[in-house]
Amino acid sequence: MKKGEIWYVEIPESNGHEQKGLRPAVVLYESEANTAIIIPFTSNIQSLRYSNTLEIKPSKINGLNSDSVLLLFQVRTIDKKRLKNKIGFLGDKELKIIDAILKKMLKLD
Repeated sequence: MKKGEIWYVEIPESNGHEQKGLRPAVVLYESEANTAIIIPFTSNIQSLRYSNTLEIKPSKINGLNSDSVLLLFQVRTIDKKRLKNKIGFLGDKELKIIDAILKKMLKLD
């Protein structure tokens, strides 16, 4: 697994407004500790009203079935066992946008 791959991920039940359930997510980082840092998608296009989101259109390359919103503000670490199956990957252009959003969001400048 590597950065930019899109996997179906089983995100456990949580509280409040956190994403949960089986959903696509982008892998940001895989650690040697059997964890991965991911960013979940939602099919709720209304989520674009929030900052730190990115719309991704479906394609054969990314494997998404519908217009989706990447929820960068919900970046999280999960156990690799929650990664179910790889469906595609994002291109370099999208990964550069993600990196820029994360850098700004996390104030890494």
